[in-house]
Amino acid sequence: MLLRQAKTLTEFIIEEQSSFPGATGEFSQLMNDLALAGKIVNREVNKAGLVDILGEAGTENVQGEEVKKLDVFANEQFMAALRSGQECAAVASEEDEDIVAFDGRENAKYLVAMDPLDGSSNIDVNVSIGTIFSIYRRERTGKVTRDEFFKTGKEQIAAGYIIYGSSTMLVYTTGNGVNGFTLDPSIGTFCLSHPNIQSPKGGKIYSINEGNFNRMSAGDQNFVKWCQEVKPEEGRPFSARYIGSLVADFHRNLIKGGIYIYPSTTSAPNGKLRLLYECAPMAFLIEQAGGKASDGKQDIMSIQVEELHQRVPLYTGSSELVDKALSTQ
Repeated sequence: MLLRQAKTLTEFIIEEQSSFPGATGEFSQLMNDLALAGKIVNREVNKAGLVDILGEAGTENVQGEEVKKLDVFANEQFMAALRSGQECAAVASEEDEDIVAFDGRENAKYLVAMDPLDGSSNIDVNVSIGTIFSIYRRERTGKVTRDEFFKTGKEQIAAGYIIYGSSTMLVYTTGNGVNGFTLDPSIGTFCLSHPNIQSPKGGKIYSINEGNFNRMSAGDQNFVKWCQEVKPEEGRPFSARYIGSLVADFHRNLIKGGIYIYPSTTSAPNGKLRLLYECAPMAFLIEQAGGKASDGKQDIMSIQVEELHQRVPLYTGSSELVDKALSTQ
């Protein structure tokens, strides 16, 4: 079957909305807004070397990280797409210190948290990057306040990511499984290519920045050593695969089986990844695909957000490997 004959993202949402909580016509439009912004970012990513969009923007974000020009562009595109719609009341973005509430949208039903361009450090070297998003339903109307984003991951009604790689894919869940849609450039439409994604229970890939090995806890060091141990009868040693873009590492392990770890270290005792718009949406996805996500002590989905840019350690991937990693703590 040719990809252009496959079910489109819009068709999929409409057909499945009766079984997907929150998948109303407004939700469909919100997803289409996110998909549209993703297409625009994809276009710029694909010609990044031909236009003046590579390199540093000359500023730092709220986390003190150097902002890339493409970071700024992606944030602007997703903000514009969500602002132009009628469904989103406010956005919490990695690139903004506070939430951005949209004028005239005080009665809109949804809140969006996002990392508009994950993996920024890889932009200039042509490595896969992505967008992560999370959607919550508002519990009240009127002016949006930042405390409305202070929820647990269990309160998400949808979450997903767009990966800009050899092909561009949008992968998302509404709590009824995980489905992947590949952008068909010939028609400019996301088409269902990976229905009902199930992550293998086990795997032979571990993804961790081993440059931080001496800054990790003894438990995390023991797990890395276990992965490297030569035991052919148990399928070890495993393969080390670490790209440095959460979306890319997560996507590979979701499909092939494996574990991604960004633990606490002596230089980052609370971990590096942000709970609201990185860890929580990935946890929702992996759980829906049959895997697990933890901060080393509890399920990511159970952690209460207390700050917009709150950081937590992350252990996520195939259930057997996550259980093994946690057993070494």
